[in-house]
Amino acid sequence: MQPGDLVLLGGDLGAGKTFLAGAILHALGVDAGEAVTSPTFSLVHEYATPRGLVLHADLYRLRDGGVPLAAEVARLGLRERRAEGAILLVEWGTDAEGALGGNAALVVALTVAGASSRRAELAGPAAAALA
Repeated sequence: MQPGDLVLLGGDLGAGKTFLAGAILHALGVDAGEAVTSPTFSLVHEYATPRGLVLHADLYRLRDGGVPLAAEVARLGLRERRAEGAILLVEWGTDAEGALGGNAALVVALTVAGASSRRAELAGPAAAALA
């Protein structure tokens, strides 16, 4: 991942989006002892990594307020932070790609494939490098 990249994490509740975000953050250099939790209620968590600032966002709660999702995303300033070089990891953001600046480097669709397994489908320019 490079500064300004957008990674969209999709899937049903319990599919593993936050777990995957944590694995990505630890791979980017966040201390292994630092817990990565869901930003469902705070909406955005910030992490300093050797690759730069990473913003972990969760847009799930923004869907029920009666305000268009694009307007809620704009209020968070995620697009501007991305333009400044922050990497965005966004849960529940697949339908907000345009509001986040478009051109996702990676889109991950997670599905539950059994009691203890998950399936990930990857799309976007970075998907080929991971295959």
